[in-house]
Amino acid sequence: MKIANLKGRLVVVVAEGQAVDVERASSGKFSPDVMSVYPQWNEFAAWAKTLDASQAAPFVETDLDSPVPAPRQIFAIGMNYAKHAAEGGFPVPEEPTIFTKFQSCITGPFAEVPIPVDGKNDWETELVAVIGKEARNVKAANAFDYIAGYTMGQDISERVTQGKGPAPQFSFAKSFEGYGPTGPVLVTLDEFADPNDIELGCTVNGDVRQSDSSSDLVFSVPQLVEYLSARLTLYPGDIIFTGTPSGVGLGRKPQVYLNVGEELVTWGKGIGEMRNKIVAAK
Repeated sequence: MKIANLKGRLVVVVAEGQAVDVERASSGKFSPDVMSVYPQWNEFAAWAKTLDASQAAPFVETDLDSPVPAPRQIFAIGMNYAKHAAEGGFPVPEEPTIFTKFQSCITGPFAEVPIPVDGKNDWETELVAVIGKEARNVKAANAFDYIAGYTMGQDISERVTQGKGPAPQFSFAKSFEGYGPTGPVLVTLDEFADPNDIELGCTVNGDVRQSDSSSDLVFSVPQLVEYLSARLTLYPGDIIFTGTPSGVGLGRKPQVYLNVGEELVTWGKGIGEMRNKIVAAK
C-alpha cells in the first residue's frame, strides 16, 4: 500500500497518478488529516485492504506534500554507512549516533528549499522509517511490526552553522526552514522484496551525488528501533532518518555544496522521487 498527502488530504495511491480519498471512501470513518491515521494504523491498514480502486481519481504528482507533515518526534542517525563515516574521517560507530531535527524543517517532496547564500548547504539522502504503533523496549526481531512504512528524506545540512560553537550544532544546522523534505509517498513494508535492502540516491542538476542501498546500513532499521525504544517511547507518526550514504558535499575534494537554482532529485526504489528546487532564503 502507498499512502500520500494530497493537498492536505490523506489518500491511497492505487496506480500511477490515481488515488482514492480516504475520508470519502471510508464514509468519514477515517479523517482526511494525514497525521491522524498513524495512531489508527492497524485498523486503517485492515480497512485499506478492502478499498475499491474504482473510486480513484487522477491527481498531479506535484500536489503531493509530506506524508508525515507533523511528526511528534524526529530522530536522525549519524554516520550509519561505513563509507560515509570514512569520508568524514570518523571510525564506524560502535552504537547509533543520534540527533534530532525540528518539526518545522519538514517540507514536501516538490517544495522549494530556501538556503542562505553565505552558507555551505549539503545534501544527505536518507531512507526514512515511520512508526505505526507505540513502541517501548521492542526487540529488533519484532521491530518491523511497529513500522507503518518507508518514505524518502533529505537531511539537508548547513555545514558552517553545524561547526560553530564549542560543540557541533547538528540539530540546529539540519533544521532550517525546509531542510527536511520527505516523500513522495509512504510505502508499507510488504511492498518490498527485502525491507532491509532499499536502493537510494540523489542527483543535483542531473549529476549523481549518492547511490547506495540500505543493506549497507551499519545499524539496520530494526536495530535502530530496538536501540531507541529501549531508551524512550516511540509514538505513531514519529520518523527516523536512518542515515546517509557516502557522497555528501562535505566529503568531496574539493568540497561541493548546493547552489541557488539547482534541482535536488532524491529517489528510493519502490518509493519514488522527490524533486526540490534550491532557492535563496529571504
